[in-house]
Amino acid sequence: MNTTTTLRQAEEQIVENFSLFDDWESKYEYLIDLGKKLKPLEDQYKLEENIIKGCQSTVWLVSWFENGKVIFKADSDAVIVKGLVSMLIEVLSNRTPQEILDAKMDFIKEIGMMSHLAQTRSNGLLAMIKQMKNYALAYKAAN
Repeated sequence: MNTTTTLRQAEEQIVENFSLFDDWESKYEYLIDLGKKLKPLEDQYKLEENIIKGCQSTVWLVSWFENGKVIFKADSDAVIVKGLVSMLIEVLSNRTPQEILDAKMDFIKEIGMMSHLAQTRSNGLLAMIKQMKNYALAYKAAN
C-alpha cells in the first residue's frame, strides 16, 4: 500500500477500478484477482483466535501497531473473501487508529458490493470491518 495516499484516496481508487467493468461477472473476476494477489498469511497466524467470527468462510485477521499505525494482514480459504479482505487492507492498513475508527467505508456502497453479495458474505464483510475497527479501538486505548 502506498503510505502517501489518504484513506479516502484509497477508497476512490477502488471505486475507479471497479468502474472499469461493465457487469458484475467481470467485477467478481476482478475481486478474485485481488484475492489471488493478497500475500498468504504465514501458518503461525492461522490460529483459532485470529478467525473472524460471523464469516461463512474462514478468515484469519492479524494486526500490530507500529510507528503509530495499525498494520493488518489476513487470509481466507475462499477466493472472493480474500478479495474482499484485500480491499479492506488496502483502505485500512497503515493508518492511525483514529483514521480507521473514522472510516465510513463508503467505497463498499459506491461499488454496489453489498447488493451483489449473498447475505452471509455481506455479514462476513461487516464482521471483518468490525474486527478491524475493534483492533484500532484497542490500539487507541492502549496508546
